[in-house]
Amino acid sequence: MVVVVLESVPPGLRGELSRWLIEPKSGVFIGDVSALVRDKLWEKCCRAKRTGGVIQAWSTNTEQGYAIRTYGRTRREVVEFDGVQLMLTPHRRPVGEVSTEDEHID
Repeated sequence: MVVVVLESVPPGLRGELSRWLIEPKSGVFIGDVSALVRDKLWEKCCRAKRTGGVIQAWSTNTEQGYAIRTYGRTRREVVEFDGVQLMLTPHRRPVGEVSTEDEHID
């Protein structure tokens, strides 16, 4: 099984992926394709993404049972911690909020 998430990509790329995978939600594609087709779709997404980003997850023989890769500008990034892939969501502070690191104590 493979899952592809597209963020801010040209509409033509979504149309191309819909030939191989179903799109249950806008920009999210799911399917069961061979490793060769999965890698070819990945290459196509990376070439055609322009300013957007791509996340791909697929079933594989690991402790987690899947692997993840990202390319381009995505809202999340993959980090590896003790051999486990995790998704990092950058923290965004609301406008005007000051962190404790920014405060100076005299």
